Amino acid sequence: MSQHTPQRGLFESGPAWEEDDRHAGLVASVVLAGPLDRPLDYLVPEKLAGSVEPGRRVRVPLGRSNRPTVGYCVAVSTRDIPGSGLKAVLDVEDERPLLSATMLELTAWMSERWMCRHGEVLEAVLPAGVREAAGSRQQPHFVLAPRATTPQPRLTPAQQRVIAAATAPLTASELADRSGASRAVITRMVKRGLLIEAAAPAVEKQALPADERPQLSPDQAAALTPICDAMREGRHETVVLFGVTGSGKTEVYLQAVEETLRYGKQAIVLVPEISLTPQTCSRFRRRFGTVAVLHSHLTPAERHREWRKIAAGDVGVVVGARSAVFAPTPRLGLLVIDEEHESSFKQSTAPRYHARDVAEWRCRRESIPLVLGSATPALETFQKCLTSEWRMASLPNRVGGTHLPGVLTVDLRDGPPRRAGGLTPRLEAGIRWALNAGGQVILLLNRRGFATHVQCHACGHTVICPQCDLSLTLHQPGSRGICHGCGRVIRIRPRCSECGEPGLSMRGSGTQRLEDRVARSFPDARVARMDADTMRRRGSHEATLDAFRNGEIDILVGTQMIAKGLDFPSVMLVGVVYADAALHLPDFRAGERTCQLITQVAGRSGRGPKGGRVVVQTATPEHPAIRAAAVHDYEAFVRHELPIREALGYPPFGQVIRFVIRSRSETAAREWAEHLAGRLRRQIEMASDAGNRIRVLGPAPAPIERLRDAWRWHLQIQGPDGGILRNLVRRATEGLRVPDSVAWIVDVDPVEML
Repeated sequence: MSQHTPQRGLFESGPAWEEDDRHAGLVASVVLAGPLDRPLDYLVPEKLAGSVEPGRRVRVPLGRSNRPTVGYCVAVSTRDIPGSGLKAVLDVEDERPLLSATMLELTAWMSERWMCRHGEVLEAVLPAGVREAAGSRQQPHFVLAPRATTPQPRLTPAQQRVIAAATAPLTASELADRSGASRAVITRMVKRGLLIEAAAPAVEKQALPADERPQLSPDQAAALTPICDAMREGRHETVVLFGVTGSGKTEVYLQAVEETLRYGKQAIVLVPEISLTPQTCSRFRRRFGTVAVLHSHLTPAERHREWRKIAAGDVGVVVGARSAVFAPTPRLGLLVIDEEHESSFKQSTAPRYHARDVAEWRCRRESIPLVLGSATPALETFQKCLTSEWRMASLPNRVGGTHLPGVLTVDLRDGPPRRAGGLTPRLEAGIRWALNAGGQVILLLNRRGFATHVQCHACGHTVICPQCDLSLTLHQPGSRGICHGCGRVIRIRPRCSECGEPGLSMRGSGTQRLEDRVARSFPDARVARMDADTMRRRGSHEATLDAFRNGEIDILVGTQMIAKGLDFPSVMLVGVVYADAALHLPDFRAGERTCQLITQVAGRSGRGPKGGRVVVQTATPEHPAIRAAAVHDYEAFVRHELPIREALGYPPFGQVIRFVIRSRSETAAREWAEHLAGRLRRQIEMASDAGNRIRVLGPAPAPIERLRDAWRWHLQIQGPDGGILRNLVRRATEGLRVPDSVAWIVDVDPVEML
């Protein structure tokens, strides 16, 4: 049979008349914040050609109904328009681009790196206050009228406070915050003519150092040198400041920022806790003048105002929590992450990025130095230094000649039992010693509430949240049982709901019970508590820490928010009430976190001339994490832990992707988790480059099996190469149809496994 080339079909490359109708046009690629995973193309009409550009938001028609929807323009190009045409952009939302080309590139990388939708990343990078232009309307500023400077009859206490606070031009909101008066009081004072409008104060320019630059120790100078060298040479370098608590890491940051400003550049400084932001801002303001602040306790209008100042280049220093890594600095010259080991730098909701990885990407892209500081670096960070990928600068000694405090480990299995509230006789004696010497005390208990669970004496029944697989935590007053998983509040009755017997037992201590116990044991001491329950009000962190710094508080009780970064020279005793609180959780990082927390809080003691001590109460003093923290030898823990991680293929020697499946039906959650695990295993078998290096663990019920009335199953895939893992997951989940009754998440590089 003779062979021949078949005739080209009439419609192989589209109808001829459609090809004839093609024409060039301006096309915008638009990313929407909804469930779509890919950008959509829209025609840019001629009237909008000059205003549609990458980084601006545009309004476009979506779906069959052409519902107007706001999306992000990520690219504009001239290309052929098919004969069937494209829907056209309706309007442009922003006067100028909100995101630079570099930030758009970053968001695309984040979407791939953490396996989330590009629209989710764009929404996270751009705060809601900026998207909504909150506070854009110019707010009037007020000053005292001349007549208000003379004594006025019939002034209420609130009005008197407003007059005392009006020492400079302030908005009504600022006056209300400073005076504690309501906006209505200020409005009435304006009507009475006691307050008059004034011009807004001029933007404060960068100030020269208010005091002489402190002399660096040889170790500090050696740590600063590679940072300044990289800055001068215009290259990227990641420098890890591994310094004991009190070794002067902050002064190295300050002088590195000072060098950055000399080059006319801007610096971003990240801190892990909002409670640290006021102290850090205060130190940077004293040195440099104006400092922009970004954290979650700002109102949308305040965040928008700070964002505009940063983008305009009006401030040289930005201080903030995790999301400040996205600050729109046009002249970024340095990025610093203090306490880089903290898990709060990992976002817990989509997009589940880690600020440390985002910071490194930005610094590499900008060819600038990245500085990571910690007394207890994450094991991933430590390993990169051991392989010389990053440079480590050690600060082994405290500045000022002070020494690390001695640590006494109290074995809770020996001797007399603890009294209610968690204090052992040795810890009580230590508190009394510090108070008698005129010092202050910090007590750490990383559990809030009064009692961790309530149990019946007669039948042993424990009061459980009806929506979660968690016992209710007792909070006083009011005998409120609060679920720390879903937030549900239930009144705990004096009789058991199962057997009806009276006399429920309150077991386990939280910070509220500890505070009560301390106040009764030391009635002459002034006691305060810092935890999520007491720090709800705006400015409460700053007010409490200022009172402690000023000596108005003798004993500060709190959770981990008091454990890091705080510098109080009068603290002579730190007590870790129960060091094992998180040690035995089903999480491969439990030992690392425990060692870090104890080491960090122990470092709050002994910073002044009187010295200090630390008391660590534990039921497992032989654990490597406890032993290393007790002798201030974090490297000993690293040497013990790294071989175990390597043998198991856990980070830093491998990467993990975790899946959590939720459903109100336990069967649906289990079956879909098994289906997903099967698809992953089949992809591994088909992958020629995977071999035996990749494994799937699970599925299994999550440690917290039921949360917010949903059953939870989880599984994880782990292997040495994160890129290969992500590709396997994409292939396994491509075209996957998820039942309506099931929800699931993908967490790349998880930091918690509960």
